[in-house]
Amino acid sequence: MKILMLTPYLPFPLYSGGQIRTYNLLKNLADKHQVTLVSFYRQEQELDYVKNLEEFCFKVLPVKRRKTWGLTNILLAGFSFYPFLVATYLSSEAKEKVEQELGSGQYDLIHIETFYLMPNLPKTEMPILLVEQTIEYLVYQRFVQNFKLWLIKPLLYLDVLKIKLWERYFWRKANYLAAMSTDDLEIMLKSGHKKEGGIVANGVDIEFFEKKRVVKTSQPTVLFVGNFKWLPNKDAATYLVEEIWPLIKKQVPQAKLWIVGRNPTKAIKKYNQLPDIRVGQVADIRDAFAQADVLLAPIRNGRGTKYKVLEAMAAGVPVVTTPLGAQGIEARPGKEIVIATKTTDLAKEASALLLSKNKDQQLARLAKKLVRAKYNWPAISQKLDQIYQKLGGA
Repeated sequence: MKILMLTPYLPFPLYSGGQIRTYNLLKNLADKHQVTLVSFYRQEQELDYVKNLEEFCFKVLPVKRRKTWGLTNILLAGFSFYPFLVATYLSSEAKEKVEQELGSGQYDLIHIETFYLMPNLPKTEMPILLVEQTIEYLVYQRFVQNFKLWLIKPLLYLDVLKIKLWERYFWRKANYLAAMSTDDLEIMLKSGHKKEGGIVANGVDIEFFEKKRVVKTSQPTVLFVGNFKWLPNKDAATYLVEEIWPLIKKQVPQAKLWIVGRNPTKAIKKYNQLPDIRVGQVADIRDAFAQADVLLAPIRNGRGTKYKVLEAMAAGVPVVTTPLGAQGIEARPGKEIVIATKTTDLAKEASALLLSKNKDQQLARLAKKLVRAKYNWPAISQKLDQIYQKLGGA
């Protein structure tokens, strides 16, 4: 089949969860489908990566994204019904390229990642698959709730309301909705969408994480992994250091905390000055997992499947997380994963794994078995292929 796919990022290099997801789906679907990719980029040097995508795509059409806090975007979001998120991706260049491709009459369906790219589609009878990696209004709502500048808060709440309205509007416009988890899909379908929906979960490259082995240090180590451009990761890291970590240190005084991720903020970097805490990046994320005794992901906001959790499972690292952190993963609490809600319980469970080698080995073994069976990219890609066939197949 011939697919026109739109994404809010170039899916290479593999820095963010979205990039990892789209790249692996393209890679695994290349033998069955001819994909033309329309992707937004921010900086000119990103264009160097187009060649990495042309290996799996029939054609790659990059589009320059405007700056979120540029004057044009501020005016557009401030004096229109569009929220910042939608305004940022409104693009005459994207519309022109999409119209030109659809005008050729050679496509079977449109696959669009995230609702905020939908305004770039012309009116069309072609089937539209809309995939949401998270429920955006819930992410921003949490951010605004914790925002400390009261004078700006009303404007931010207005933007959250706009996001919620446009999300629901575009969900109803699509022919088929896909989400990362059943919880997210339920929210989407309850919005008034009267058609079909399904789950296309995130996956993990099992072989990649099983290839590398490093001898662990003798010091018990807690690991946090996340890209700090994503608001829920900033919140989770702050929550971990300021509220959970002191409780862990009381139970395991010799414990170390390693915070690994791209784009750390100044506030996150300052944690590097605290005793027994290290903040930084690694060239190979497997090196971080290899040194960890437990991955602690105290996610309080953000939906969808968390790559850090799947990757830790594939790498054989026990995971302690919240219900949101485990969302979209069919793991049994106490068997393949440890789930806790309260601050004291998160600290208690992480400490128990640091002190008990037998329990962590059992968790790691069962978790690895789970991701190998259900969260490998070929299996996830097959589910997406089935949706393609249903929407645009003969």
